[in-house]
Amino acid sequence: MDDNIRHTFSKEEKLCGKTNIEKLLARGKRGGAGCLRYCWFENPESSCNRILVSVPKKFFKRAVKRNLLKRRIRESWRLQKHLLSDKHFDILMTYSTKEIHEYAVIHDAVNQIIGKLSKVSSNVSQDKTVK
Repeated sequence: MDDNIRHTFSKEEKLCGKTNIEKLLARGKRGGAGCLRYCWFENPESSCNRILVSVPKKFFKRAVKRNLLKRRIRESWRLQKHLLSDKHFDILMTYSTKEIHEYAVIHDAVNQIIGKLSKVSSNVSQDKTVK
């Protein structure tokens, strides 16, 4: 790992606020990767990538299990967020299965999401340079 990369998850990187979440859900594009579903929206107004993590109470009645899965998703994001391009995204990640997966499975799912978003942002930037 690079020593220059700071693996932090600060307050600014957390997506919060009713209007921001409504904008994401209204304008966002959706996808799935492994055990996660995601909704994303390119937000040039924000200063960094922001995420919101959700684990439905419908699948896991106990808060302890929901919190465990949210911690695993946030940790995976924290360690891999540097792989995402310079564009700024708002992202909602929702855990979508009834089984509690190991950290490695969640890590791979987050990696797939970051890879898909990187491809989308590189395609958009290439389209702008061609025109």
